[in-house]
This record gives sequence, C-alpha cells and structure tokens, in this order.
Amino acid sequence: MIIRTPGGLSVRADRRAALVVMALLGAAVAAGVVLIGSGDYPMSPGEVLATLAGNGTPGQEFIVQDLRLPRALVGVLVGAALGVGGAVFQSITRNPLGSPDVIGFGQGATVGALSVIVFFHGGPLGIAAGAVVGGVLTGAGVYLLAWRRGVHGYRLVLVGIGVAAILTAANHYLVTRANLVDATRAVLWMTGSLDGRDWTQFGPLLAVCALCVPLALGYGRPLRLLEMGDDAAYALGVRVERVRVILMGSAVLLVAAATAAAGPIAFVALSAPQLARRLTRAPGPNIGAAAAMGALLLLVADSVATTAFGDRQLPVGVVTGVLGGCYLLWLLVTERKAGRI
Repeated sequence: MIIRTPGGLSVRADRRAALVVMALLGAAVAAGVVLIGSGDYPMSPGEVLATLAGNGTPGQEFIVQDLRLPRALVGVLVGAALGVGGAVFQSITRNPLGSPDVIGFGQGATVGALSVIVFFHGGPLGIAAGAVVGGVLTGAGVYLLAWRRGVHGYRLVLVGIGVAAILTAANHYLVTRANLVDATRAVLWMTGSLDGRDWTQFGPLLAVCALCVPLALGYGRPLRLLEMGDDAAYALGVRVERVRVILMGSAVLLVAAATAAAGPIAFVALSAPQLARRLTRAPGPNIGAAAAMGALLLLVADSVATTAFGDRQLPVGVVTGVLGGCYLLWLLVTERKAGRI
C-alpha cells in the first residue's frame, strides 16, 4: 500500500500492519478509559469521556485530571517505550531473547536508582536521574564488552546476560546495605508500579519518547536490513556501526526513562515486539505495532493489578512478571521445537 503525503512524498506501508496498529491503539484507548474509571470511586466509560471533555462534576474533574489520567498516560508512554526498546534490540541481535530486561539494561537502571536510595537517601527526582544514568552506563558497558571488530548479535546477548547476572547481585547487595526505611523504598520501587504517578513523571518521559521513538521509526529500513546480517546490510549501503550505535542509544534511553518513571517493569519489552510481529505477520522490527502493543499490555496489566484482587492492589510489575514469565517459557519451547536453540 502506497501512502502519498500532501507534499508529494510517497511512503510504503503494509495494509495489515497499519490496521493492526490502529486496532491496538483503539484497544489501548479503551483500556485507558476503563482504567481511569476504576478505583475506590468508580466511573462509567461515559462519565470518564464526559469528564475528559470538560463536562464532569468538580469531584470527577479532580479524580480524573489530577489522579487517574496522568497515571494512565505514564502507563501508555512506559509501555510504548519498552515496546520500542525491545523491538530495536531484538532486531539488532536477531534474537527473540534480545530484550533489554534480559541483557541487563533494566538491571543497570535499577542499580543506579538503588544507589541513589541507599547512599544518598534521594527523592523521586534523584531516583529517576540515577535510573537513567545507570541504564545509559550499562548500555555503553555492554556494547564495549561485546565489541570485537563489530558487535555480533549473539555475543551481545551473551555478554548482556552475564552483565545482568552481575547487576542483579549488585541490586541484592544494595538492599542489604540499606536501613529499614530505605530498604522498604528500594523493594517497593524494584517491583515496578504506576501507583502515585503524576504529571511530574509524564513530562520528562514524553520528551524522551518524542525524541527517540521518531528516531527509531526513521531508521526502520536500515534496522530491517540489519536483520539480514552485517555483510548484507553493508552491501545494501547501510552504515552498520553508525546505525547500530544510534538505535542502541535510543533504545537504551527509552528503557532507562521508562524504568525511571515506573520502576523495572518485567517482560513488556520482551513480549510486546513478538506479539506485534505475530499480529502484523510482517517482516522487520514493526516498531509502531510494538509501541502500541506495549502500551496496551501495560494498561491491561495495570487494570488487572488494581481490580482483579479486590481491595488488595498489586504493583503492575508483579502482573507483567507472571504473564511475561509464562510467555518466555512458551517462547523457549517454540524456539526449541523450531531448532533455533
């Protein structure tokens, strides 16, 4: 399908992929409306939409605009950022297990955040900054350790898994070094949650997504060629290392920013690109579909976490961890049956 813009630019788009993205976005909007209407003061979807349009009561305006809407929007951006980051890394490594939370970037962001909590007793802003710094430094370290006349996908995954194991041990050590109050804060942050998220987290995360997501979309064609291998990409005119560094930097920044906003949310970056690719049935990273799927997954998981267990609400990271773990086992079984592992 050829899409022509008013300026005369022609863009090739897969019809099924475009329909899938629109369907996922519609489902994410519906899930967001349901999530905003859930809680101690329930609201129907009609009331939520009326309040968003400015026709609600003062109480409804406060609940929606100040309490629930920013949480839902942060969930959308976190899910989209993780989905795009996962799609980029799985394409670069040419491995369905090449997810940021498998190869250490989420753990690196956690080390940065816990260091701020344990050693500096920092507040939310300091914790977020520590998570971003930790994630970026981990991304640079993994890239340098995996470098040997280029970065091979499987070598990147293996190095990342080793780094993730080391950083996980460091996280446990930091928790043991903390006092009771800081240890409680650290453990709560490590579960990953959207509770208490407001416009303070939304603004910086929106800025990162506005910068990095279009960048990843713009490099979609070179990224698709990278899936064919470095030699084939070179032959087709792709500046492989330059493209790889730019895309990895964007993906690491997206994952670090998402972790800074909501804590480490497990398995969304792993499962969202895979599910998106199965729905679109299109080759390549499917970055747009992965972003929409990530947003939908996180909103649905947060709805389950807040409503499925009565008055006892769970952090969304617990729900994504359970669902993602089941998906990972299924993925490993299917990859083994296919003879790829």
